[in-house]
Amino acid sequence: MRLHTHEWGTGDRIAVLVHGIMSDHRTWRRVAPVLADKGYRVIGVDLRGHGASGRGEYSPESWAADLVETLPERPELAIGHSLGALALARAVERLAPARAVYCDPAWDMREKLVQASAYFAAFKTANRVMISSLNPRWDEADVDIELATLAAWDPASAAVLPGIYAVSQTPARPLVPSLVVLAGTGELMRPGLGEMLVRRGFEVRTVDGAGHSLYRDDFDGFMGALDGWI
Repeated sequence: MRLHTHEWGTGDRIAVLVHGIMSDHRTWRRVAPVLADKGYRVIGVDLRGHGASGRGEYSPESWAADLVETLPERPELAIGHSLGALALARAVERLAPARAVYCDPAWDMREKLVQASAYFAAFKTANRVMISSLNPRWDEADVDIELATLAAWDPASAAVLPGIYAVSQTPARPLVPSLVVLAGTGELMRPGLGEMLVRRGFEVRTVDGAGHSLYRDDFDGFMGALDGWI
């Protein structure tokens, strides 16, 4: 599937951004302009089932294949968050970016979250008060975007999550130079994942105090964690 994309900047280097579940390219509203200012042409996608992209079969394989179909080969930088990190890891050998950054990647979720994923669809109707209370560090623009991206999201894309996480999706090794940025207060990952990733050859950094949406919880901390990679 050819995905809907949005671009920032006109630089010679290409950076691609892949959002997480329930979101779309708009979630990168602060990250993308910084990359554009550094000389990148930044391409943000809407994954299948999200934003203005089409709907269809949902699986890690289809999300990854869509990225390969849509994005230019060999970008300088590829960043994926959560579900976007899962899709990017599946596509990274074919996309062959010079560097990959995985932000709190949805590779090996805690069992309680896998069990609760069947209820993700109910979050589509979340209102402003609920979103703000769950994310007290977000500014109003991020809350506005969350409401808009939820409205454009197909909740059927969450129904496949329990099947996906019946087995770990953690890569055995990095196929390109790879950084994993973990949320300091995130509850998505199984304990010990960071140490395991280091043993497998990933560089791992943590944004202390940030939750799963770490670039919205602590933008400066997140951009600092990318030092040397962007």
